[in-house]
Parts: sequence; structure tokens; C-alpha cells
Amino acid sequence: MKASNMEKGMPEIVFFDIETTVPSRAGAGQEKRFWVVEFGAMVICPRKLVETESYCTLIRPGDLSAVPMRSSRINGITQKVVAKAPTFEEVADKIYEILHGRVWAGHNIQRFDCHRIREAFAEIGRPAPEPIGVIDSLGVLSNKFGRRAGDMKMATLANYFGLGQQKHRSLDDVRMNLEVLKSCATVLLLESSLPGPLSDKWRNGSPSVSTRSRSINVDNKKISPSSREESNSRKSPPAAAASVGYKRAVPYATRSSIRQMTERMRNIWYKAQSSRSLNNLIKHSHSILR
Repeated sequence: MKASNMEKGMPEIVFFDIETTVPSRAGAGQEKRFWVVEFGAMVICPRKLVETESYCTLIRPGDLSAVPMRSSRINGITQKVVAKAPTFEEVADKIYEILHGRVWAGHNIQRFDCHRIREAFAEIGRPAPEPIGVIDSLGVLSNKFGRRAGDMKMATLANYFGLGQQKHRSLDDVRMNLEVLKSCATVLLLESSLPGPLSDKWRNGSPSVSTRSRSINVDNKKISPSSREESNSRKSPPAAAASVGYKRAVPYATRSSIRQMTERMRNIWYKAQSSRSLNNLIKHSHSILR
């Protein structure tokens, strides 16, 4: 562990990401070969989530022809870019230093990045760095946040939270990964603080809200909001509409109903003062709409 850069008793977390060549189809009996062409890592304090150290480098692969002359991706990594970069062996000491003995974190690292790092160290005949734990944000977010943003690709999650476009460069992606986790954690914290109103949408699908502006279908006939039948029947829905799940809209308030509601709200507030729980206040306030 890196005692000089860590909170007392707390191991540091290193978010890392690698960019590799896209292997061509392997022949019979051959395995696909990935060459690491960029490595980026960021060490953060687990208590404050602040960056304490970072490192990024391009890497010249053993087979330069595996890198395209022109990049087909947006990362801009081409043969010309990596031709004068150090080899993996030349940067192995620094990569080992920043990874070894820390908690590893990243997106889909358990299935990809961790394997590529170990393969690269094995290629030069050196022992690979070892983590004291692994946090794969792909698994964590799939389990805790769900697929509300769409698929679980980093680009999709970043777009969902308005964090910009994924650049497919190691250090940029690492920093984006942390920001995505912060955003997801904030949403989950808010939902856990107010579980009913905020999280029911994701457990039960989109909430059903009835308003006067919504049209309903009765026996395959559309009743528009401007129809005379609806505008003249505010107190109760048509009998046929009740069979299709029509929900009565809240009636317009009168002067007497406002006084009654104010009095009931005052009583609810007195009851809620005995408990500071926000959930209790919500529970009492439900009676307003009954």
C-alpha cells in the first residue's frame, strides 16, 4: 500500500483504463492478440473522492503493424502516434507501482483490462501487479442502478448524465468513469432518502398520472379533453370509463374546501412535529388527497 498517499487505515483506489489494438481474426489454433497502446490511471482518496495522483502514457506495441495507419475510432491513436512511444517494458515499473497493492476500479475491467495487464507483464517475463480488491463499475451499476440509462456502456451512461462524449483515451475515460459513479450514487442516495415517490417509477415502470388534458379510450372511441361530456362531469367518471381504469381528477378547490384543507394540513403538521422523519410527514399528508 502507498502509505504516504492514503487516509489512515484506508487503502487507496486506482481507477485505470487501457486502449488496445483491435485484433484481426485469428487463424485455426491461434488466439486473438491484443496489444496495449495506451495506459491511464488515477489514484483517488476513498473518503473524499479526490485525485491524488495520475499517470498516462502511450505505448508502442511489439507489432506496429497491428495499429492502423488511420484510426477508425475517435481516439486518434495511429501508427504515427505510437511509433515513438515507449514500449510496455519501458513503462512497466511505473504501471506496477501505481497498480500494485491498491483497490483496482474501472468499467468492465474484470473481463478485459485486468487480463490485458497480466498478459502484458507475462509477455516481458515479469510478475504482474496484484490488487487488494476490485471494483468493476459495470457490475456495480448493473446491480444497483439498473438499465434505466439504456445499455451499460460508458458512453451511454455519460450521455445520460450529460457528461459529454466518451473520448476513448485512457485518462479521460478514467475520469469520466468516476463522474458517472458519482452521478449514479447521488441518484441512488436521493431515492433511498425518499423511497416511495422517487424510486417507485423504476420498480414499477413509468408512473401513471391522470390529468384533465389526457384523452382516454372507451370501447375503442377516443374521448378528447375538450369533449362536453368530460367538461360537465368533474365529480365522477362515466360508468364505462371506470372499467378501463379511469382515475378521477382532483376537483377544483372552493373557498370552503381550502379552509378545510388548511385546517387538515395544520393538524398534519402538528402530528409530524412529534417525529422528524420525512417518511412520517409524507404518510400523514396522504390524507389530504383522500
